[in-house]
Amino acid sequence: MKHLFSGALLATAVAVAPFGAAFAEINELKIIAPAAPGGGWDQTARSIQHVLQSDKLVENVQVLNVPGAGGTIGLAQFVNSSKGDPNVMIVGGYVMVGAIITNRSPVTLAEVTPIARLTGEYEAIAVPANSPLKSLADLVAALKADPQKVSWAGGSAGGTDHITAGLFTKAIGIDPRKVNYIAFSGGGESLASILGGKVTVGISSLSEYDAQAKAGKLRILGVSSAERLPEAPDVPTFKEAGIDVEIQNWRMIAAAPGITAEQKQELSQTIEKMVKSKAWTEMLAQKGWANTYLSGAAFDAQLAKDIAATQTILKDIGLAQ
Repeated sequence: MKHLFSGALLATAVAVAPFGAAFAEINELKIIAPAAPGGGWDQTARSIQHVLQSDKLVENVQVLNVPGAGGTIGLAQFVNSSKGDPNVMIVGGYVMVGAIITNRSPVTLAEVTPIARLTGEYEAIAVPANSPLKSLADLVAALKADPQKVSWAGGSAGGTDHITAGLFTKAIGIDPRKVNYIAFSGGGESLASILGGKVTVGISSLSEYDAQAKAGKLRILGVSSAERLPEAPDVPTFKEAGIDVEIQNWRMIAAAPGITAEQKQELSQTIEKMVKSKAWTEMLAQKGWANTYLSGAAFDAQLAKDIAATQTILKDIGLAQ
């Protein structure tokens, strides 16, 4: 890691400075966004880039897009080319967890150095405004009558939307393999199918449906949060309808494999400073992202738990062995 202070001055700083202030600024950092420009991971990487530079936590931050296969192509490139390099990081998230399993990726998150979970978006189920389904109870009744007649529009197969649909149906006693899920490559295509009445329900992040709901074109039946959200106080949670499902499409940042404990600590402290900054708080509000910051051993444990749970539900859906 390149520092602005000399070794002697740094040693003095470590001796007298409080935790979190022992390191100098990082000169250079490259962030891999394992997706095409414009998507959630790209937006996350560029938001990090902006705040790190504006708050002078890192002198120069570059974002490199490596799209494909739910992030697993970028992940493989990152792991294979950045071992021991503390100046390269990668963003990822829950979608990548599912993609690693469904694509049988030879490279997994076990090979990176997790730093922190940063943001999250809750999943929502929506129907056209003229749909006969007025509530989650109506949706449950329709699914129990014939799950094949209820078509779901969402993102990529095995992604967060698909996983949420599987968890929802499993929670009401229906075999998740019977979910009539239609995967779309983009949110625009999915939304068009819902508005056009070509599917029964849509499932995506709440922010994807917000504008159309406010315009009266969609009705949001429920959201996957534990409690009602401030930005959607009139939308009930799944749990309020007796469906014990809570899920969030979270995003994370990780460092390269093989870095030292000291290098990991420096990167962790830099990200923590960013998360606590006013600029980051404003960025989250602008993007409509929840602050789900979690780091250290707590994040390691949660990541392992999420991977195990995802493996189980993807087996239930029939997308994993």
